[in-house]
Amino acid sequence: MGMLIRDVGDADIAAITAIYAVEVTDFVNTYEYDIPDAAEMSRRMQDIVSRGFPYIVAEIEGEVAGYAYANTYRTRVAYQWTVENSVYVDARFQGRGVGTTLLQALIDACTERGYRQMVAVIGEPTNTASIKLHERFGFHLVGVFQGLGRKHGRWLDTVQMQRALGDGVDSAPSNE
Repeated sequence: MGMLIRDVGDADIAAITAIYAVEVTDFVNTYEYDIPDAAEMSRRMQDIVSRGFPYIVAEIEGEVAGYAYANTYRTRVAYQWTVENSVYVDARFQGRGVGTTLLQALIDACTERGYRQMVAVIGEPTNTASIKLHERFGFHLVGVFQGLGRKHGRWLDTVQMQRALGDGVDSAPSNE
């Protein structure tokens, strides 16, 4: 299959926008109603990258098969060692290990940057593919928020999962 994992670039925005558009229109997991255009997706990507968070793509035979990034979990200073992850895979490439490869690379990149916790906010308990993916990497269920959002005419529950990175809470961060 020949999968390449690399840092995101401006040339990837059209593919990322298309992958995300399907998630917005066909599913509830993004909690967005309107599809962001390429300019907005580029702005979001630049914001994440400019703050030093990893943003990566999986490429197969020259096509973007999926993407993943980590971002701020919360903005208060005490959360600075915790990131929230996002992983999206193009439907044409699902079931081929793209999500697994992306999440492993994202965990590695965040660990190298000194983050200590990673949180997955998964829209809907019925998103079993995402839940199982995260469980394979040692994420555990923290809880489920009931009716936290509303989309497509129904209330949405939100799954929260978490895993430690590096030493987790077993030692103080070196930049404290």
